[in-house]
Amino acid sequence: MGRNDLADLAAFATLAEERSFTRAAARLGVSQSALSHAMRKLEEKLGVRLLTRTTRSVATTQAGERLLATLAPALDQIHYGIEDITRLRDKPAGTIRITTSEHAARTVLWPALERILPDYPDIHVEISLNNGFVDIVEERFDAGIRLGEAIARDMIAVRVGPPMRMACVGAPSYFARHPVPQTPHDLARHTCINLRMPSTGGLYAWEFERDGRVMNVRVEGQVTFAGSGMLVRAAQSGLGLAMTLDGLVADALADGSLVRVLEDWCPPFAGYHLYYPSRRQASPAFALLVDALRHRGD
Repeated sequence: MGRNDLADLAAFATLAEERSFTRAAARLGVSQSALSHAMRKLEEKLGVRLLTRTTRSVATTQAGERLLATLAPALDQIHYGIEDITRLRDKPAGTIRITTSEHAARTVLWPALERILPDYPDIHVEISLNNGFVDIVEERFDAGIRLGEAIARDMIAVRVGPPMRMACVGAPSYFARHPVPQTPHDLARHTCINLRMPSTGGLYAWEFERDGRVMNVRVEGQVTFAGSGMLVRAAQSGLGLAMTLDGLVADALADGSLVRVLEDWCPPFAGYHLYYPSRRQASPAFALLVDALRHRGD
């Protein structure tokens, strides 16, 4: 393989990650036909089939997986090496890829970006909104933002938000027909709105704690959502009780469209944290973002 083949190898790694010629071509800034031609040329040169193509997606073959396992560490080393070089620039620069939930992006990440991006035009931030847990190493993100309790121990975690609480809520119209629950046990006699967890695919077990006593309650109801937005709207419509982050229902509680119950069973827990691999060497741009995000309150 010659030096001219490095671009094709990097393109293969991008295609293997995106599993789509459309997305990979857009990310690389080339046409789909040019990318397809480059991959065929690479396969011919190596004498093995690297990709299995369908009308909707593309997947790596066994040979492709072995090549990707060899390429990934080398490409990471090149990526971080280039970041080291950018430290010599007068101003922070470069692209930072972050995965986060929509709520964290809106309440934590975006306020920080609004402050720093106008002063640093050479910093570019790519934000991927995903409510499920993402392996940032495998997906080649620079960092992620998730609740502190969900972060792997081998990651560096920086607190970027205050403690949070869950809120069990229902509409006044619902409580006009049903008694207010006094303990989590009472939820068995209530219609509840379920949340399917994007990370596991299972239903969220409502979590309660008081005086050191922990309870996880499986609830039942007519409606299940895979996101919190419609869950709140369903609760406002009186379709049942809902359990979600208190920040997501703050406005509804303030305007009276939702009422909070079992509040003494919902203690604070670790809020949002920025996490990234411990082996990552912080570029000036990344260090600037970490400092802007760092939570300095209680």
